[in-house]
Amino acid sequence: MATRTTVADLMTADVVTLAEEQDVLFATSAMTSRRIRHLPVMRDEELVGIVSHRDLLRAQARFLEQVRGEDDETTIASVLARDVMTTDITTVSPDTPADVAAMILVDTKFGCLPVVDDGALVGIVTESDFLRWAVGVLGSSNA
Repeated sequence: MATRTTVADLMTADVVTLAEEQDVLFATSAMTSRRIRHLPVMRDEELVGIVSHRDLLRAQARFLEQVRGEDDETTIASVLARDVMTTDITTVSPDTPADVAAMILVDTKFGCLPVVDDGALVGIVTESDFLRWAVGVLGSSNA
């Protein structure tokens, strides 16, 4: 009997995170250098939100609209992760079956799911992780 694939089999355990008081320039730099699109936002050891690439684009557009025509010294660095993060997040545990987690992504239209075990962030699983897994499953069933 085959073992059921779980989130633990697919997730990235080495998660890059943001503190809620870090600015969007830091977030953009972290995403660019690591080639990622989602950053869990932490308050001490507690997961409080997610900043996605889309959140950063929206924040930059809002910022540019607000400062247009002003001779203000305000910079985009004044916008913090807590100002742009999504706080309505869904998490999964490492032992959640992969197909169940994939359907959560489909149903919620989220791009990732933070993986939490006993209240601690232990990983992140993304659409790309599920696509890679699906391609492997399809490839082996076609062999």
